[in-house]
Amino acid sequence: MKDCSLTQDFLDYLKFEKHFSDHTAKCYGADLVQYGQWLKPEQESSGSEGTAESGEWAGEGEVATATAVKPAVETSIKELTLTADTDVIRGYLAHLNQKGYSKSTTARKLATLRSFYKFLVRRNFIDSNPVTPVKTPKQEKKLPRFLEYEEVQRLLNAPSTKNWLGARDRAILEVLYSTGMRVSEIVSLNMDDVDFLGEVIHIRGKGKKERIAPIGSNALQAIQRYIEFRNRRMQNDSNFDAKVLFANKHGKRLSVRSVRRKMDKYLIEAGLDPDISPHTLRHSFATHMLNNGADLRSVQELLGHQSLSTTQVYTHLTTTRLKEIYDKAHPLSEL
Repeated sequence: MKDCSLTQDFLDYLKFEKHFSDHTAKCYGADLVQYGQWLKPEQESSGSEGTAESGEWAGEGEVATATAVKPAVETSIKELTLTADTDVIRGYLAHLNQKGYSKSTTARKLATLRSFYKFLVRRNFIDSNPVTPVKTPKQEKKLPRFLEYEEVQRLLNAPSTKNWLGARDRAILEVLYSTGMRVSEIVSLNMDDVDFLGEVIHIRGKGKKERIAPIGSNALQAIQRYIEFRNRRMQNDSNFDAKVLFANKHGKRLSVRSVRRKMDKYLIEAGLDPDISPHTLRHSFATHMLNNGADLRSVQELLGHQSLSTTQVYTHLTTTRLKEIYDKAHPLSEL
C-alpha cells in the first residue's frame, strides 16, 4: 500500500497541507502499509506485516517495515480500500487484538485509518467514512512520568562544562527543563532564536506553529557558556553552520537521536533510571510549574498544546501529590 497513489496523496496532504512533520507522516504511512497488507488476498500476500515506527507514535517500541506492495496487486488493494465497510474495519481491529497489540497501539492505528478515510471522503473517492461508527478502544489512564526536582538537579549537573561538547549538553538539558520544549524543537533552534535581553526564546513547534516562551537565567547562562566554546570552534572550522545553535562535532545541526544518546549517558552518570527519556523533562517542567502555582492555561501555552485537555493530564499528577501531602499532614486523614 506504500506505493498506492491514494496513500501517497494522503501523505502529501499531511505534509503540505496539514504541515505534519516528515516523521509523523512516515508513521501514518507505516500504519497504512500494515493495513494494506492485511487487506491483500491471502494468495497475493508476501513478506511480513509492516508496523508503526517507534517515536512519538510508538506504543510498544515497534519498528517500521515499509514493505512496498507489488504493482500487480496495487489495483486490488485500492479497490479493497475504497470498498471497505465498517465490518472490514472491525475485522482489522480484531486482527490487531489477536496479534496482541495493546489498546493504545490499536487506538493509534485506528486513528490513522480514521484520518485516511476522512481524507478519501473529502476527495470524493468514497461517500462515507467506514471508521466513523467504530469506537476507539477505551484506554487505561497512564500518567506521564516526571522527575523530582532533586533528580532534575542531578541530571543537569552531570555534564562537564570544561569542554565544548559538555557545555553544549548542559545547555540542552537546562533549556529542556527551563522551557518544557520538545526535543524536536530544541534541535531546530537557531542562534537568533534566543533573546538574551528579553529572556525569551522563539520556538518552532508541531505543524509549523510558532511560539515565544520565557527562559530562565540558569538556562541562558548555560547557553552563553556553550556559545563561547562554540564560537572558538567555529573560527577553526570553515564548514561549521553558523546559523545553528546546537551543533554536533561536525558543526552541523544536532539530531533528536543524538540528544537521546547523550541523555542516556548522563542518566547513568547521575544514577538515574536509564529508561527516562528527554520527554520526561517536559513532563517534569509542566508538573513542577503546576505544583508551584502556575495555572493550567499558562502551562498549555508554554507547552504549545493546541487543546487544554492535553495539558489536563498533568493535573492528575498534581492532585495525586496534594493527596499525598494531605494524608501526611492532616491529623484526621487516617481516621
